[in-house]
Amino acid sequence: MRTLLTGQEILKVHRRRPSLPEATRIYAVGDIHGRLDLLDALIAAIENDLKRRPVANSLCVFVGDYIDRGAQSRETIDRLIEYGQQRDCVFLRGNHEQLALGSLRDPATFEAWLRVGGREALMSYGIAVETNCVAKQIPSMQAAFHDALPSSHFNFFRKLRSTFEMGDYFFVHAGARPEVDLARQKEEDLLWIRSLFLNSPYDFGKIIVHGHTPVMEVEVRSNRINIDTGAFATGRLTCLLIEGQELALLRP
Repeated sequence: MRTLLTGQEILKVHRRRPSLPEATRIYAVGDIHGRLDLLDALIAAIENDLKRRPVANSLCVFVGDYIDRGAQSRETIDRLIEYGQQRDCVFLRGNHEQLALGSLRDPATFEAWLRVGGREALMSYGIAVETNCVAKQIPSMQAAFHDALPSSHFNFFRKLRSTFEMGDYFFVHAGARPEVDLARQKEEDLLWIRSLFLNSPYDFGKIIVHGHTPVMEVEVRSNRINIDTGAFATGRLTCLLIEGQELALLRP
């Protein structure tokens, strides 16, 4: 584990450093995208950290995009469900989970999902997908996915939260629309927004911790922290540790 910022001069909420309630620690995990190997290593690191430094209240917050692109989407969901039964966890919805659920009923969504990593997810559920898939094949693949998707996975996807907040931090998958109160954000923005949010210095009243847009290193701005380090391509799954007024990165 190492300190992310020295002094956190860049982070201010109402002219003070952001913090969590006393005796509370949050482990915020970036986009996993089917990299079960990285998830397992990170969970082990979290467990080791908790054994070494016990705390009264600990919480793991996962910011979405658990599936697609990597080879082990199904196994990743199994592992998250299992871990959620062992630890206090918050699982947020990513745009990839939204696409996967929508693909069950909408052929257009299914086709869009295939273009952004759904092919790899389907393969992890044992569904063969031809390289040059055509529209007429989609209904049969939809049916196959419906049959292959365990009820536990369907319920996991369905119950994912859009946002979570604690103390001076607001956790979400993609970000939030500037000039709009956090309580009035639209789901589309929470799951999909990019440049309008990323380029804005707007003070949301909380520090927004998010993923969705891959960066080479954890990105810290005055109003947000991006923890998506492109795990499926880089082999680096990020965990941001927040405790009191301190921020650190937990590495396996």
